[in-house]
Amino acid sequence: MTKWTPTHEAPEPLEGPVVPTITGGTVLWFVLFLVQLPFYGWFDDHGHAWWVWTCLAGGGLGLIGVWYVRKRDAAIKRARETGTA
Repeated sequence: MTKWTPTHEAPEPLEGPVVPTITGGTVLWFVLFLVQLPFYGWFDDHGHAWWVWTCLAGGGLGLIGVWYVRKRDAAIKRARETGTA
């Protein structure tokens, strides 16, 4: 078998509004958590309490994601200003 090699260069990665996207997803996770919280008893009775905690975990991980992408965007802007990237 021979190793496959691409015949053309890979396209540039798509860069979009990363910070607003991650922030929106994080807000959505927290909203889902808050919407489900009043019904926690029902979820617990039916064995679905993990749904509530999954939304809280998604929101918490989203906060880490927001912190990360904001730092990344700041580093990219600094690199562009100094001309190193």
